[in-house]
Formats: sequence, C-alpha cells, structure tokens
Amino acid sequence: MGRERRHSHPVLRHLAELTVLVLLAAAVVSYRYDLGERWFGWGPVDPATEPAAVLPPEGLRLPASRVAPRVAVTGEHVDVDPAKVSAAVAPLLKRRVLGPHFAVLVTDLATGEEVFRAGARSVVPASTTKLLTSVAALESLGGTSRFTTSTRWQPQAGRLVLVGGGDPFLASTPSKDDDTYPRRADLQTLAERSAEALRAEGVRRVRLGYDDSLFSGPGVNPTWEPGYLDDITSPISALWADQAQDPDGFGFVADPAADAARVFAGALRRAGVQVRGPVARTPAPAGATTTDPPPTLASVRSATVGEVVERTLAVSDNQAADVLAHHVGLAESGQGSFEGGAAGVLAVVERLGVPVAGARLLDGSGLSRDNRLSPDTLAGVLRLVVEQDRPELRQVLTGLPVAGFTGSLALRFDEGPQAARGRVRAKTGTLTGVHGLAGVADDPSGGRTAFVVVTDRAPADGELDARVRVDRIAAALGACRCGVGSAS
Repeated sequence: MGRERRHSHPVLRHLAELTVLVLLAAAVVSYRYDLGERWFGWGPVDPATEPAAVLPPEGLRLPASRVAPRVAVTGEHVDVDPAKVSAAVAPLLKRRVLGPHFAVLVTDLATGEEVFRAGARSVVPASTTKLLTSVAALESLGGTSRFTTSTRWQPQAGRLVLVGGGDPFLASTPSKDDDTYPRRADLQTLAERSAEALRAEGVRRVRLGYDDSLFSGPGVNPTWEPGYLDDITSPISALWADQAQDPDGFGFVADPAADAARVFAGALRRAGVQVRGPVARTPAPAGATTTDPPPTLASVRSATVGEVVERTLAVSDNQAADVLAHHVGLAESGQGSFEGGAAGVLAVVERLGVPVAGARLLDGSGLSRDNRLSPDTLAGVLRLVVEQDRPELRQVLTGLPVAGFTGSLALRFDEGPQAARGRVRAKTGTLTGVHGLAGVADDPSGGRTAFVVVTDRAPADGELDARVRVDRIAAALGACRCGVGSAS
C-alpha cells in the first residue's frame, strides 16, 4: 500500500507567504528609515558622537596600532658665549647710527643670563609694549576665551539693544575670503539671528538702541599725539564695526559705537525688521528679554583670545592691543579703561615673575610716548613665552613675525646676513624717532638668545638708517655661531 501524500492546509501556506512578505517589507522600511538604529540601536553609529564605535569599511584590514615615534627630539642646551655675542653686536654700535639714546640687551634664552648689554636702562618701548599686553591677555583671560556681541529685547518699550562685548575684530559683514585669520564675527549675522528670534515672537518693528558701556574712561588716550586719529588708531570702544574705519576709506569714525549701531540697523532692515525712530545710546538691563532668563536674544562670538593675540603681534594691530588691555583691566580690577588696562597688564606680568621696576605704561598698544620699559622687562617676557611649562603663553611666540617672511617683518632684513632670515622672530616697535625690535634668535650653532634693541632718539635725518641698523643687530644674532665651543 503506497505512502499517503500530505498536503499543507491552504491557509497555512498563505500565512507563511504573508509572513515572508511582511519580514521583507519590514527590512526595507527599517533600512530606508533607520528604524533599527532608532528603536533598537542597530545599524551605523554617528561618527560625530561615537567615533570609536565606527567600524572600518568591509574588507579593510588595519595593522595593529603602535606608539608613534617622536617627530622631534629636544636638542641639548648650548650655552651662549658672551665674547662671540659681543664680537657680533658691538661693532654695529660704534658709529652712533642709533642716536644718543638707545638700549641693547642680549640674554641666553635658556638660562636668562645676560650676555651683552649696552646703552640706557629704560626706553620708550613703542609697539614692543604689545608683548606685555599679549602675555597679560593670555594669562588673565585665557587663550580660548571669546568676546560676545549680543542683542537684548525690551518688550515693554519695543526696543532692541545692541550690546558691545569688546570684540576687537567685529566686522560689518561676513568675510568673503576663506583665508581671513582669525575668522570674524559680524553684525550682519547678528542682525539675521535677531530678526529670526523677533519673528518667533511676532515682532516686525523695533526701536533700536546700543550699549557700549563695557569699557569706561576716555576713548582716546590723552597722551597720544593728536594726529594718531587720522590714520594710526581710532577711539577705543567696546562696540565697533571693522575697527571703526571710516566707510569712505579715510581714517576713522569719531563715534565707533554709534557707527556700528547704524550698520546694524541697516542689516536689520535687510533682514525684514523695521527700525523706527532714532538709534540712541541705551543701557541694556540684564533682565530685558521677552521672557525670563536668558537675557540674550541673539549673539555672535569673536575669535579666541589666543587667535587675537597672534594677529595683533603679527601686524602690530594698535586697536586690538588696546582692546585686549581694556579686557585685562576688567578681569584684574573691574576697570576696562586705559588706566585700568595698563595697571592690569603690569600687575599680571609682575605676578608671572617678570621684573617691572621703573616701568610706566599708559596704554596697551605702545602708542604713548610717555611709556617707559627697561630692556630687562621685555627680555623677561620673551623668556617666559618660550618656557616649556608655559604652553598657555605659547601664542605670543607663534604670533611674532619671522624675519624676512611674515607680518611686520616680511619686507625687512633685506640688509645684513642672509643667514638670519627665518632665524629671528621679533616684535617691531616704531614711532617717529623710535625704532626697536624685541624677539628671539636661534643661531646655526644652537645658541638661543632673547634680544632687545631699541633707539628712542633716532636722528631726524637718519630714521631709515637707524631702523636698518636695528635690523642688522638682530640679524647678526640670528647668523652668529654664538654657542660655546662652536666654530665661528
């Protein structure tokens, strides 16, 4: 008798087919919409939040990781020979090209020991002052700190207030150049963000005020030459656009904050917000918002303090330096002014162990001819920024122009030893009758020196000669084989 054939029930057969189809559909939907990852944690991980969990592409076999070798080995210290330094520098001082009042100091960068000195014990430092301002800013404020420009909304008055945060590089519009360093915050972006927040509140028309009260005291240092405001620097303000440059391209505006508010009002209108009535200076109470805290309606943030320092030193930016000094004054004593800033800068560098005996500072830029610094103070700051255990101050060193290559030294050092090009980093200092360099030199023998060369009474008929002589002294140190035991 043959084996009986068994047939599956039609309902069961269709149920199995339906199950397969449902599973296939579920797999497609899960793949298409990442449901497995969302619901059960399946699927790819987000590399931004879990980079360590990202698997390598299929088929890729990575070698076992090893400890990376050092890319550089710390060189042995080479003592600097005072006799060799004197042989390189002293002959350049004989003809009095520097005038009747100058100072030259060379120290061994590693030990701080003096290896050569000539001239006065105190000079007008001009822009070498920015070395002190930069160190104080990094130490007191922190290299990663940023300055915030914001808007605050006063609903009862229907008023929007633009509040300056002391951003030295606040721009009117976004940069069109991707190579701009550091990147700038700008008023156009702030206006667009403010307009969006206002629309969310149903607001289409505002009165506009501005608040520049973060800084105090005069905007113009009383010891500056009157002509500086024509083309050297602007009044210092906690609120400005494009460093208060006159929109016509000549000089600076008289009231930087009012000008910034005018620029902001135009940007608001373009963003769809009507500005009614006059734009006026208006205090911004901390609690003035559409709701309870936070008080800020919209904001933009500056480059970091470290980036500002690098740019300030590279191009000798007077306005940025004085803004930084004002911030140091705020941090140290609550006084964001020329007086508070200068006192704060000296207090910070003295706290760091730099000798400041006899120092007199009246600004952060060095534009005041009444400033006085000893070369020992400048040399002390230079040694501080190269110390291995002071990485937070390193951006002072990296911001210094390189002889013959970058910043304010890009077009200098065309005379003197060519071997010095690239071996000298220094901050320039220039006023009428004042020419100086303060920096570091790494000579071919391994000798490292900090040097200060400043003349503050250069002959009126020999200003260029004096500046070139300052460069040649620095170049002699960069080209000198001044290490002990090295071949000359």
